[in-house]
Amino acid sequence: MTGTGDVEGRAGPPVWWWGRRRDVVVDVALGVASAVECGFEGVSFAHEAGVPTAAGVLFGVMVGATLLVRRRWPVAVVLVGIGVTPAVMGFLLGVVGLYTVASSEVPRRITATLTSMALAATFAVMYLRTSGDTEAGRTFVLMLSVFVAVALTVPPVLLGLYMGARRRLMESLRERADSLERELSLLADRAEERAEWARTEERTRIAREMHDVVAHRVSLMVVHAAALEAVAAKDPVRAAKNAALVGDMGRQALTELREMLGVLRREEPVRVAVPAAAAAAVPVALVGGPGVEDGPSLCELEALVGQSRVAGMVVEMVVHGEAVSAYAAEVEQTAYRVVQEALTNCHKHAPGARVVVRLAHREGEVAMQVENGPCDAQAPEPGLPSGGNGLVGMRERVLGLGGVFVSGPTDGGGFKVSAVLPVGAGG
Repeated sequence: MTGTGDVEGRAGPPVWWWGRRRDVVVDVALGVASAVECGFEGVSFAHEAGVPTAAGVLFGVMVGATLLVRRRWPVAVVLVGIGVTPAVMGFLLGVVGLYTVASSEVPRRITATLTSMALAATFAVMYLRTSGDTEAGRTFVLMLSVFVAVALTVPPVLLGLYMGARRRLMESLRERADSLERELSLLADRAEERAEWARTEERTRIAREMHDVVAHRVSLMVVHAAALEAVAAKDPVRAAKNAALVGDMGRQALTELREMLGVLRREEPVRVAVPAAAAAAVPVALVGGPGVEDGPSLCELEALVGQSRVAGMVVEMVVHGEAVSAYAAEVEQTAYRVVQEALTNCHKHAPGARVVVRLAHREGEVAMQVENGPCDAQAPEPGLPSGGNGLVGMRERVLGLGGVFVSGPTDGGGFKVSAVLPVGAGG
C-alpha cells in the first residue's frame, strides 16, 4: 500500500517504510501526541474498568503509538482506533487513521467500510454516554451523537480523498512531464541524426557533381594532350588545333568549377530531397548545395557527344521519339550526367572503341544507353586514373529519382550503361 506524501525530491535515503526524513519527523510527532493523549485518557479508562491506573496508562500509550505505522499499515491503525472507541480514547488516532486510509491506495470499498464502522462506533458510544443525562432530551442526544460522529469521521475522510487525488494528479503530471522530456530528447537525437545524414548526403551529392564535371573535362584534356604529343613534330597545324582544344577544355573546366564553388558559397538554404524512410523527422535545410537549375540539360547532349568526337572517339547518337513537354530539371541533369560519365569511362577504359549513345523519349519516362564495342588494340592507352566512383555516382543519381540503372559487359566484348528515369521525378 502506498502511503501519503510519496513525492520526488527526497532528502536522503528512505528510512524503513518512510520515503523521506520529513515523514519520519511528522509520524513520530503524531505518534507522541497520540500516545500522550491516550495515556491521559487511559486514566479514566482504568477507573471505569477497575484496573490499575498504570495499566490503563500503558495501554493508552501503546494504542496511541500505533500512529507510527500509519503509512505502513493504515487499515490496522483505523481498526485499532475503532476498537478503542468504547474506551473513549484515541480521538487523534481515529482522525489521522481515517485520513491516512482515505489518502492512500487502499481500495475505496475498504475505505467506505472502515468509515462506516468508525461512524457507527462513534455514534453508538456518544449516544450511550449522553443518553443517561436526564436533563437532555432524546432528540438532542440523538442529534448531538450524529453531529459528533460525523465531525470525527467525515472531514478527515474527505480531506484524505482530496489529498490522495491531488497526489495522484501530481504524480500523473510528473510522469507525463518525464515522458515528454524523454520524447523531446528522442526527437532531438533523431533530428541530430537526420541532420548529420542530410549533411552526409549533401557532401556526397556535391562530390558526385564535382566528379562528373572535372572527370569528363580532364579526361578530354588528357586525350587531346596525348594526341598533341603524338603529332607535335609531324603535323604542327593539327598540334596547334589540339593545343587550342586543350586550352578550351581547361577553361571550360575552370568555368564550371567557379560556378559550382560560387553556389557553394551562397547563403541561401537549399532543400535536400529526403527519402520516405527519413520523412518522419523534421525537415532539414542545408546551406551551400548546388542548385539543379544551373545544371546541364538534354539539349546539350549533341555538344557533349561532339566534344568526344573531336577528341578522336567514334560516337554515334540515336534519338527515338520526342519529348512531349519539358522534363524536370533533376531529370534532365541526371540524364546528361549519366551520358557524360559513360563517355568519360569510354575514354578511360575503351580507347579506339566505337560508341553508340541512344536516347529514347517514352510515355512517362526517358531512357538513355551508352554502349561501346571492344577496344582497338592499336589505340594508345590514355593512362587516365580511375577512382571507381563513376558507376556508383550514376547509380545513386538514377535511383535517387526513382529510376532504374543497369551496367555491365556485353557479349561482344564491350560495356553498356543503361538508365530509365520517370519524367515526373523531382518535378
